[in-house]
Amino acid sequence: MADLVVRSRRTITPGGAVPAAVVVAGERIAAIRPYDAEVTAAVDVDLGDTVLAPGLVDTHVHVNEPGRTEWEGFATATRAAAAGGVTTIIDMPLNSLPPTVDVAALRIKQAAATGQCHVDVGFWGGAIPGNAADLPALHAAGVFGFKAFLADSGVPEFPPVDREQLATAMAAADALFVIHAEDPERLRVAASSAAYADFLSSRPAAAEHAAVATAVAAARAADRRVHILHLSAASALPLIERARADGVRITAETCPHYLTLDARLIPDGATEFKCCPPIRDAPNADRLWAALADGLITCVVSDHSPCTPELKRRDTGDFAAAWGGIASVQLGLPVIWTAARARGFALADVVSWMATRPADLAGLPHKGRIAPGADADLVAFDPDATFLVDPYALHHRNPVTPYAGRTLHGVVRTTWLRGRPVTGAERHGRLLAREER
Repeated sequence: MADLVVRSRRTITPGGAVPAAVVVAGERIAAIRPYDAEVTAAVDVDLGDTVLAPGLVDTHVHVNEPGRTEWEGFATATRAAAAGGVTTIIDMPLNSLPPTVDVAALRIKQAAATGQCHVDVGFWGGAIPGNAADLPALHAAGVFGFKAFLADSGVPEFPPVDREQLATAMAAADALFVIHAEDPERLRVAASSAAYADFLSSRPAAAEHAAVATAVAAARAADRRVHILHLSAASALPLIERARADGVRITAETCPHYLTLDARLIPDGATEFKCCPPIRDAPNADRLWAALADGLITCVVSDHSPCTPELKRRDTGDFAAAWGGIASVQLGLPVIWTAARARGFALADVVSWMATRPADLAGLPHKGRIAPGADADLVAFDPDATFLVDPYALHHRNPVTPYAGRTLHGVVRTTWLRGRPVTGAERHGRLLAREER
C-alpha cells in the first residue's frame, strides 16, 4: 500500500502539465499513474484542477544564523520557504558568524540548523583571501561549491577576492564557484541620498559586465564551473553567451526583483528596494526575460537577504546607509508567476526556472521534479487565486519586503516535504550534502 497519492488534472511533470496521480511510498515518488487510477494509499488527496508542482529549489538564501539570527534564522527562513512552495534551500556562507569558510565553521552552522528546519537545507562554502588551503576539505565535507565576492560583501568577516586570489581558489578545488559579479573599480561610494537614482548610479551595469569578464577568464584558465549570481545587468548577457559558445562552463541566475521591479518607479526613501547589484529599469528586465526564454539565464532564485527593520533605515530613507537585501523567499513563486503569465509563459516554464534547473545546478537529481525516484517534494498551487501581500502575514523574521501592498496571482495551498505536509507544527527538514557526480 502506498503512503500517499496526490491527484491533479494539472500535474507539472518533466513532460509538461498532465492529469496524473502521483504515488508516494516512503519519502519518494514511486509512480505516476493516470489521474483516476485505482491506488490503495493511506492518504488520497484529490486536488482537482489545482496545480500539483514539484517543490521549488532556492539555491540562494541568506539564513544568517548563527551570529545574526535577529536578521533571520533557520526556523523562520525555512517556514517562509515552505509557505512559498520552496522545499529545498541552499544557504549562503556569509552574514552568519562565523562565515562558512572552513570545516569547523560548517559544523557550527550545521549544529545551529539541526532540528530547526521546515525544509531541506544545504550549504555553500566561501572563498575568501587566504583560505584556499581549506577549500578541498570543506568541499569533501559536503558544501555544494564556493561563493566568492569580487566587490565588498557588506560584512568585514567575508572580504572579496581579487583576480589572483580567485585563480588560487579555483586551482585549489575542483568545484562549482558561484560569483557575486561586480567590479570594485567601477563602483563608487554612494553619497547619502533618499533618491534611488543616486544609489543606482553608484553601481552601474558596467561593473557587472567587467566582473563577469573576470569570472569568465578565471573559469577558462582553471577549467572550472562558474555560476554568475543574481545577474541584474542585461548588458553582460552577450559576454556569457560568447563564453558558453567557447566552451566555458558558465551559467547564470537572476532574481524576481530584477525581473519584476522598475528602478524608475521606486519612490524616494523606499530603502526596502535596495539590493546589490541594484534593480534596474523595465527595458533591462525585458532583456532578462528574453534570456530566460532562450535558456541563457538558467535559474530564478530569491537571493533572500533580510535584516532588521532598523538596518533598512526607513527613518531617514538614506539608500547609502541602508542594508542592501531583498526578503522574498516566501513570495518568489507568486511574484514570478504573476509576471510570467502576463508575458505568455506557462507554469511549466516557471517550474523549470525555479525547481528543476536550480536542482540541476546544485547536483540534486532527486529534487525539483515530479518523476519516479524523486523525493516526494510537492506543492498544491492555485495559479488563478490572488492575494494582497501583507508583510506581517509572512513567515520570515522581519516584516520588510518591497512587495508590500501588491496583488499577486498564485496561492500555495499545501507543501509536502518528502511526502509529509509542512504545517509549521513540526520540523522535519534535513541537512543536505553535495552528492558526488
